[in-house]
Amino acid sequence: MTRPLVYAAVTRGVRVTVRSFFLEDQSEPQQGRYVWAYRVEIANEGVVTVQLRARTWLITDGQGRNQRVHGDGVVGEQPTLEPGEAFEYTSGTPLPTPSGFMRGMFHMVETVSGEAFDAIVPPFSLDSPHQGGGVH
Repeated sequence: MTRPLVYAAVTRGVRVTVRSFFLEDQSEPQQGRYVWAYRVEIANEGVVTVQLRARTWLITDGQGRNQRVHGDGVVGEQPTLEPGEAFEYTSGTPLPTPSGFMRGMFHMVETVSGEAFDAIVPPFSLDSPHQGGGVH
């Protein structure tokens, strides 16, 4: 098995790292259902404590169709990260095409000042062995 690509971005000291994995056992290519898991690490490399309040995802399938997903927290949590702390979680998404990509942002707040900012989630590929082409 090949190692998944690692995608990372840093915004105001918050590093977001993502790896995606195609889930063959949950996919049904004959029915146009392809499923991925993605592992996200949010690390506070800054000097102030921050909290993740909400997230927004833009999911694009292989035909350019977009789906926007917005909600509170991630996996039911709104983690607070002191400097040097990190939070990891795994989630997933299905697509009707054998490839696509995701990007997004975590809506953060500095806990002392109350200042809000968006930590960028870097665009990352959703590629399967069923696509017949390269990565995005």
